[in-house]
Amino acid sequence: MRFSHLHEISALCAKESTTIGRLMIQEQAQETNTPEEEIFRQMSDYYQVMKEAVHRGQTQDTVSRSGLTGGDGKRLAEYLRAGETCSGDASALAMAYALSVSEVNASMGRIVATPTAGSCGVIPGVFISAQERFDWDDKHMVHGLFAAGAIGYVIANNSFISGAEGGCQAEIGSAIGMAAGAMVELRGGTPDQAIHAVGLALKNTLGLICDPVAGLVEIPCIVRNGLGAVTALAAADMALAGVRSAIPSDEVIDVMLEVGSAMPSKHRETAKGGLAQTPTGKRLTESLTRNALAKKR
Repeated sequence: MRFSHLHEISALCAKESTTIGRLMIQEQAQETNTPEEEIFRQMSDYYQVMKEAVHRGQTQDTVSRSGLTGGDGKRLAEYLRAGETCSGDASALAMAYALSVSEVNASMGRIVATPTAGSCGVIPGVFISAQERFDWDDKHMVHGLFAAGAIGYVIANNSFISGAEGGCQAEIGSAIGMAAGAMVELRGGTPDQAIHAVGLALKNTLGLICDPVAGLVEIPCIVRNGLGAVTALAAADMALAGVRSAIPSDEVIDVMLEVGSAMPSKHRETAKGGLAQTPTGKRLTESLTRNALAKKR
């Protein structure tokens, strides 16, 4: 890749009068020695998987194997159809779809890790709800996925994308930043605005711990996906309005690395701290353990 930081992406796009998504297609084709058409087809297939996950989450049973979660995506969609929401219809729909995809993951369905399974709902929630709202075609959305991929590439190579390494700021935070920057591009914003959206998004999740109850990617992971989709939309709106990240986005990514490295291990996906160790979290874990042992007998 000709870039390793976000400001380099912006500079290359300005120099070549191109978009982040288009730049990423060219870079990936060159790096992998694969025709651009084949790369685009593969990403198109991934987008179909995202759409299928949203559909499954909205129409089928998504109760997880543990029984802890399931059905909240459909509940939120029903609430949206029933009348006026507190956060607005666009936000509520993005939340509903994000929850649905996360629930499909928890119920052993097929999803796309964007960038991880634990944060798989954010980008589909933002993308598919926006596609319905603005009547965009799939080709436009796939270009957006390449923009998100370029952002994720930079984050992964300069900080973390896994909760075990850097806390949930690394998983949900990265997904929010990727979705926010890509949404700016989808709406016709400049690469510079998209990069600012990433910084605005990431700053809102710095320090977020990874504390899954019973070590499962369910509580609070699924809800964080839903709320993450709304944060991504908000960050995109800020950037499109001309709001800039006072701290450059690349420096925000550096801070994510610093904070994640300093985070205690109990707050990095070990289920030894945070919500996992609340009285209710412990009871749920003990109940699941008892049920598992009973099934083995």
